[in-house]
Amino acid sequence: MSLNTALPQPMNLIAGTWVPPQSGRQMAVVSPLDGEVFAAIADSDAADIDAAVAAARAALEGPWGALSAAERGRLLMRYGAAILDHADELAAIETRDNGKPLAQARADMVMTARYFEYYGGAADKVHGEVIPFQRGYSVHMTREPHGVTGHIVPWNYPAQIYGRSIGAALAMGNACVLKPAEDACLSILRLAEIAAGILPPGALNVVTGRGEVAGKALSEHPGIDFISFTGSPEVGQMIQIAAARNFIGCTLELGGKSPQIVFEDADLDAALPVLANAIIQNGGQTCSAGSRVLIQRPIWDALTARLAERFTAVEASPADGSLLGPLISARQKARVERYIAEAGAPVLAQGKVAADAPAGGFYVAPVLFGPVDPASPIAQEEVFGPVLCAIPFDTEAEAIAIANGTQYGLVASVWTRDGARQARVANAMRCGQVFINGFGAGGGVELPFGGIRKSGHGREKGFEALYEFSTIRTIVNHHG
Repeated sequence: MSLNTALPQPMNLIAGTWVPPQSGRQMAVVSPLDGEVFAAIADSDAADIDAAVAAARAALEGPWGALSAAERGRLLMRYGAAILDHADELAAIETRDNGKPLAQARADMVMTARYFEYYGGAADKVHGEVIPFQRGYSVHMTREPHGVTGHIVPWNYPAQIYGRSIGAALAMGNACVLKPAEDACLSILRLAEIAAGILPPGALNVVTGRGEVAGKALSEHPGIDFISFTGSPEVGQMIQIAAARNFIGCTLELGGKSPQIVFEDADLDAALPVLANAIIQNGGQTCSAGSRVLIQRPIWDALTARLAERFTAVEASPADGSLLGPLISARQKARVERYIAEAGAPVLAQGKVAADAPAGGFYVAPVLFGPVDPASPIAQEEVFGPVLCAIPFDTEAEAIAIANGTQYGLVASVWTRDGARQARVANAMRCGQVFINGFGAGGGVELPFGGIRKSGHGREKGFEALYEFSTIRTIVNHHG
């Protein structure tokens, strides 16, 4: 199977071999750049998932499961190096399939490689513990792989989320079955093709198809021992119910409505580009997007004016150097435009769609609203588009209440020079990650990532992801 033209045959990777879906059905792939069909993928169903799970089980009980942690780590590091070797090719595929600007796509590929470098190096460094117990006993605890893990990844960062999910699972010795999003999965298919030349057959299996068919079959499969899902809260709830029925665990990363709190003493020159980029990057189609900026009233006029300048200058365009590409689909474009039309708040600034953007592409101009009522739908619900809500506040206590006042809890940022305030506000945030005088950390492979409440549970990235993809075994030796 060759993906050199980014036009894959509609096949799945099962047991190290590319095979067509058993039904023979396929799905069209539409590029967000111009709305044109340019490829096809397999429209798989439960039969293909069955085959993939069986292949993963065979690998686990065969050559993959027989490898030591150090041997697994070497293979993953080889894989990371191979991804870097193909970074330009992979980025071109991602841009055509997903729509993100080429520079962002290439940065994603470098980060994908980093996941396999990191987890390759960590594979043999997950240690057990010796537990003091009664005289005459020796007790030790080990971390073991779950077995066969299922992975359902979204369309917004296909390659990156593939890397952060698969990398940790493979490092711990699990065998994987992955169902990528049907809206954008060609980079994952190419990554899987590269992996097939490095990993033992069946260690990684990739099956494409519709979420309601192939995704459902994977989440409900009795042969899956653990499942990882990134996507909407609504689907995440269904995944958790399916996992519960099979008495297995799951990691859910379900989105957010992340606040960026800017106090009057903040360094606005440092904050400004970060505040804007946190919602413009990837068209705002980021779970951790900084979609609410909370601004203390004494600097409201100055900061909103500078943000308005930034937003006005942004063009949604297919150009390589653009900051903002199209949204993923016509459906997503319509959804975001509906939120904009129904915002019920003043427009402080709006960018534009470039004159040379293809008419069939899914482009939306970025919008800055303010002041926005913190209780309004646009300030409470995840828009998943280039829409920023500016919300004024007076006191520290009010800022904390507004920041924590949604159903989500994924990421927050705090901008202030006051060290005591940094500590107070960061500790008061009800979310999984808090950044002080920054937002995001270049991918943050080493930093545990995940949320609470409607943002899900469990942690990805860092060593915590290795713990998520493992289970504890306690061995008690009574030696007298």
